[in-house]
Amino acid sequence: MSQTKGSGPIGFVGLSHLGIISSITAAAQEFDVVAFDPRAGISEALALGRFPVQEPGLEDLVAKHRAHIRYTDRAEDVSSCSLIFFTLDVPTDESNRSDLTELRNLLADISAKAADGATLVVMSQVHPGFCRSIEQTLRSNRRRLRLFYQVETLVFGNAVARALRPERYVVGCGEEAAIPGIYSEFLDAFHCPVLTMRYESAELCKIAINCFLVSSVSTTNMLAEICEKIGADWMEIASALRLDKRIGPHAYLSPGLGIAGGNLERDVVTTQNLAAQQGTDAGLVVAWQYNSARRKEWALRVLHEEGLLDQTRPSQLAVWGLAYKPGTHSTKNSPALALIQSLHSYPIRVYDPVVHIHLSEFPHVTVMPSALEAAREADVLLIMTPWREFSEAPLPELKNVMHGASLFDPFGALDRDACLALGFNYRRLGS
Repeated sequence: MSQTKGSGPIGFVGLSHLGIISSITAAAQEFDVVAFDPRAGISEALALGRFPVQEPGLEDLVAKHRAHIRYTDRAEDVSSCSLIFFTLDVPTDESNRSDLTELRNLLADISAKAADGATLVVMSQVHPGFCRSIEQTLRSNRRRLRLFYQVETLVFGNAVARALRPERYVVGCGEEAAIPGIYSEFLDAFHCPVLTMRYESAELCKIAINCFLVSSVSTTNMLAEICEKIGADWMEIASALRLDKRIGPHAYLSPGLGIAGGNLERDVVTTQNLAAQQGTDAGLVVAWQYNSARRKEWALRVLHEEGLLDQTRPSQLAVWGLAYKPGTHSTKNSPALALIQSLHSYPIRVYDPVVHIHLSEFPHVTVMPSALEAAREADVLLIMTPWREFSEAPLPELKNVMHGASLFDPFGALDRDACLALGFNYRRLGS
């Protein structure tokens, strides 16, 4: 690697989704990068251009800036860096609680090997109090290391664009708020506002951002359901809300099937636990969780309402989309998988352009090679992930290959008027 910025290479530890995107984004700013992961085979696969995540623009970005990044499974290669980011995706359990064990182990291992004076930056999402405890451990070990917490901005399906053009950086600091030179140079390279605050504020800031997003999601879903019952159209209402300065043009006003993915659920659970620990009220969080669970069942309710789950003659169901949203391979808390599991006694054909499921877990499911093949002879088609290719589906051909005419498109991937004109029984969230 030929050094072009900084006083040495920048290290990234933990090459899951966050680490892969963050490290190549740093390379795109012409910093030399050493990207480390201790898991067998990860660095070799990345070095060969085989990525375990799907993101628009990722392969092109790597191809363009490959000379500035080196992947390794040797901790020694990254521990010599004077600026080291910890970018491991923190896993959650079935109750959406974080497991920080692997992150703690990586921090202990790398900090023990890092040179005195190095700057460590935790980007992995952690609960309030985590960085303060790590800083105290470093001090007790008499290590001259600076520790910061940087709020990550990863959004599945739009991760590359957001990483290259961040809206702002939020940096949590310990006793000394001054950001050292090499870290400051890194932040300056992205030309966005940098907000510094204490560790606990930054850790809670990430949770606060997601809570406000969940609030918008829940409010939108609640009102969209009312629209469905009274003959109103939520998308008409949303256009008015975007013109209200108190809400704004960028507000999240698209109805959905509850909260999916992983980070939002984790932060809702974390907020609930913090409130319980500190004796504060979290009734609003309980309402969000109830609303999310109800909206996840929208497709199942519509199937029952339409009388399409008659056990005497099981309908042939087709599902387009398994990812929890377009642009990602993730199925964490996916409404599509929840629906498929609920319909275990019905034959289902599925298609997703990215996601591959283990059929041993879904014996009633047949994976098809294309969207049209999945819909062939189907009585009902449910579009559970609004991938762009579904929006481009030839509607007359779709009508011809289906046996029935029930088309449930919660996110509005298809043109509603065109579907109705072809005689589809078309249902969409919020109308």
